[in-house]
Amino acid sequence: MTPAGLAQNPGMTISLALALGMAAQTLAHHLRVPGIVLLLAAGVACGPDGLGLIHPAALGPALGILTGFAVAVILFEGGMNLKFRRLRRAQRSVRQLILLGGAVTVVGAAAATHFILEWPWKSAILFGTLVMVTGPTVINPLLKRLKVKRSVAVVLEAEGVLIDALGAVVAAVALEAALSPAHGSPLVWGWHVVSRLGFGALAGGATGLALMFLYRFRRMIPEGTENVFTLSIVLALFQGSNLVLAESGIAAVTMAGLVIGNFSTYVLQDLVEFKEELTVLLIGMLFVLLAADVRMAQVADLGWPALGVVLVLMFLVRPAAVLAGTGMTELKWKERAFIAWIGPRGIVAAAVASFFAAAFAERGLSGGYELRALVFLVIAVTVVFAGLTGGPMAGLLGLRRPSQAGWVILGAGSLARAVAKLFKQTGQEVVLIDSNADHCKAAEQDCTRVIYGNGLQSRNLLRAEIDTRRGVLALTANDEVNYLFVQKVKQESKEIPLYAVLKTDTASLTVKMLHQAGAHLLFGATADVEIWQRRFNNEQVYLDIWQPAPDTIGETNGDPPLAGYSGNGLLAAAVRRNERLIPFGDGIQLKKGDQVCFLVFEPEQKPAGEFLEKAGWQRIGQADREAFTTSTCALEP
Repeated sequence: MTPAGLAQNPGMTISLALALGMAAQTLAHHLRVPGIVLLLAAGVACGPDGLGLIHPAALGPALGILTGFAVAVILFEGGMNLKFRRLRRAQRSVRQLILLGGAVTVVGAAAATHFILEWPWKSAILFGTLVMVTGPTVINPLLKRLKVKRSVAVVLEAEGVLIDALGAVVAAVALEAALSPAHGSPLVWGWHVVSRLGFGALAGGATGLALMFLYRFRRMIPEGTENVFTLSIVLALFQGSNLVLAESGIAAVTMAGLVIGNFSTYVLQDLVEFKEELTVLLIGMLFVLLAADVRMAQVADLGWPALGVVLVLMFLVRPAAVLAGTGMTELKWKERAFIAWIGPRGIVAAAVASFFAAAFAERGLSGGYELRALVFLVIAVTVVFAGLTGGPMAGLLGLRRPSQAGWVILGAGSLARAVAKLFKQTGQEVVLIDSNADHCKAAEQDCTRVIYGNGLQSRNLLRAEIDTRRGVLALTANDEVNYLFVQKVKQESKEIPLYAVLKTDTASLTVKMLHQAGAHLLFGATADVEIWQRRFNNEQVYLDIWQPAPDTIGETNGDPPLAGYSGNGLLAAAVRRNERLIPFGDGIQLKKGDQVCFLVFEPEQKPAGEFLEKAGWQRIGQADREAFTTSTCALEP
């Protein structure tokens, strides 16, 4: 097909954009660079200014519809990932950063554009409203790669998602004001912003609650169709909300995602996975299409002063916005400095800028394409800058997550939560991963961080920050899942210590196979997790702490502490060494001064104690069954 034929073929344009988007993001993953950098490069290289393979103009009005749908899905997924418990800890910082920081960004960007590029104030203010947003599609992958502390990551993630909704509405109202023949008062336009955000939030919240109600009845929505059902409702919500009040749809889908993401349901896990995969697909397609739609000549015509505007936006306006938005908050100066350093723009800025250009063109006005070109220059420079300098800056400020910090446990049943409590009592962080909603809720009530999802998926291991942990424990009642989990973790992080529990040493899965996978047998012996979970649920488990006998110092060689014990109510859970706790695995070397934490089934307290005393062990502490009862408290920072 000739280039002229491609220019008239919208199907080929969309299919090539989808393929190039995924190829660019795959290559970016292997090169460890921000995906948007290669997406923009692919769009320019294959667009009309390059190879001429992708022609967004062939889509006509459909480009705007596709862009709107994609933005709706992306922000719905972003809202699902924002958790109320995290936002509560940083609510003041997030609120001020969005409101005060956003206002400073609009004013500062408008002033820079007016005085440096000599644009009229009307166009300068429109530009300011476009760049007040940051991009969750850029920030979230960047934060995962940089491995910054959660206190900073939560603020940047929340800002990226929530300010997109506010910024899109503010930009749309500013455009209406600029194009309106009758200039209303600032109070009138301010009311337009508040009313659209409020209507969107109410519509999104009501839709989210309605979906949650439907999810509670498992037969209401046919099994296997929950994801596409939700997707259709989200798109209808987006368009319906926009139909009632223009540009309120973004706020609506963000609020719907926020509501659904904070309530555990039987479909939530699959829904999150589906939306993440769809988001990756749509992000790739959108950036390729929107980048191809920008003429390089339009960017070049802006000249060097445009780069000056971008630099002022990065090094003067962004720090001023963060200073205003984080004043008198819990953030330390190093955290504020890093937030000021990282301010990349993303998909919403690009999408709204393209909408502005089309609106200007429809009315025969000039300046729309220049406005879009400047926004794309901001996106390209800020993303490349954040990707290249974010890591060194995080290291310089000491905001990287420390290595060898805490443990990841697969499973959030009562036995796993009990082991987690032991580690937390020595000041170590613990992250649980479980796909059982009831287990996750119990863990949160017990002040333990938990990830609701499948532990065999890479994205959940990334969320657990597996690459910075001291080790992982597989503690589910399913031996095969435990085995697959340690194999998966070994692929992701080769040097991390692995522990797994086995119910029995059978022909299908042996302790030897566990060792070949690089894992230790947790508790030093086989254990039935289901039986122990029932014991914890019935409050029949005590904690005993014993000093090892002199002849057990050194290699345990088959778990001598329990060798010869005839019962099944004694587990060697962990070893306290130098005020730190480590898991008790087969082959552990006990040292002088070590203390072993035993879990004891209540009916076997006396025979277990007699057995250990006879073996020369000395009891140095004991806690009753109340030590493992579920508490109710706010999640710890």
